[in-house]
Amino acid sequence: MAPYETDDSTDTGERDELRAGRRRAARYIVPVTVVGVAAATIGLVPALADSGDPNLPKVTAEQLINKIAKSDVQQLSGTVKISTDLGLPDLGGLESNLMSGATKSGDGSSADPTSKLTELATGTHTLRVAADGPDKQKVSLLENAAEYSLIHNGKDVWGYDSQTNEVFHGTTAADTSKSDETRATPKGLTDEALKSVDDTTSVTVDGTEHVAGRDAYKLLIKPKQTGTTVGTISVAVDAKTGLPLKFTLTPASGGAAVVDVGFTQLSLSKPAASTFDFKTPKGAKVTTEDSAGKAAPTPDHSGKAGKSDEGLGKGADEPTVIGKGWNSIAVFETGGQGVPSGSSSGSGDLGGFLNSLGDQVKGDFGKGTVFSTRLVNALITDDGKVYVGAVTKSALVKAADAAK
Repeated sequence: MAPYETDDSTDTGERDELRAGRRRAARYIVPVTVVGVAAATIGLVPALADSGDPNLPKVTAEQLINKIAKSDVQQLSGTVKISTDLGLPDLGGLESNLMSGATKSGDGSSADPTSKLTELATGTHTLRVAADGPDKQKVSLLENAAEYSLIHNGKDVWGYDSQTNEVFHGTTAADTSKSDETRATPKGLTDEALKSVDDTTSVTVDGTEHVAGRDAYKLLIKPKQTGTTVGTISVAVDAKTGLPLKFTLTPASGGAAVVDVGFTQLSLSKPAASTFDFKTPKGAKVTTEDSAGKAAPTPDHSGKAGKSDEGLGKGADEPTVIGKGWNSIAVFETGGQGVPSGSSSGSGDLGGFLNSLGDQVKGDFGKGTVFSTRLVNALITDDGKVYVGAVTKSALVKAADAAK
């Protein structure tokens, strides 16, 4: 079916500030922000589309966006395929270990979701998912005859790695509708993408398709700006419920999608209550949130971190955002030096190894190293500033020069 003609752009309010993961920018063996953006962009792999396009009533982009906003699917179960191709260098599996290690803390339990779910940042994966309202969700990662499950039931969060027989237990607020895990779904990713829709964005309805046996409209989001690495974002929206069924992000450089997530099977029936039950297996090693040293700081009434954050420094966790729309760049103040060189005292072969992964650049700001993927680029200056964004390498250098 031919694309529907709609207005070239649709305003849906002002763009939220660029969000960066609450990870310290100083830990950049492989830039952690790249990992964070990859994980936050996960909702990807092409769901298997059925043949033939459904004949649906015409809608405008604004009507379809409103349909997404009003979508209130509380109960579902199904299978999701996730494929991520950031173009990271082939290090024989070392890149996965580096990304996992960058986010791991405590005793490094394999069941800790903060380390386990970073595996989704590369390759193709199959997930089984289930949800029953805002306080009951389950995600199971199926890999090599083993299974990792993350279960949220009320205030309890359980992670279980069947390969190592390890368990992670933590607690959270009962309603996790705004959590990082919830954003890593087709709907969560779509909500985040729509926050960037302003006068720098073209939004159109691009025909229809079948996804996981359901009729869907295709929403196409394209930056109007040059300098961004984002090419197009395509979202398959369920015609009946408004639930995003598939999310695909293609880079401006072309080629395969960077992230592409979607349902291959989907039921909107209520899952069995037992789906969200968890019983610790016999002989399993159990790590709790407290023993792993991962308890979250208690915010004060101003919304700032409490005493547990003392010493971290605001700049290490909260970036300054420069630029507009799709050209936004997050700037971190690490308070330290840049990437160590191979000749630096104590850096040994590590400095040379890190420099081999990046491109050396210089400008009015001085010198630095750019680490690149197909979507996110990060410039680490020799004086310890980090510039990160879905922008080109030259855009990062220009931003660093302007900030000097």
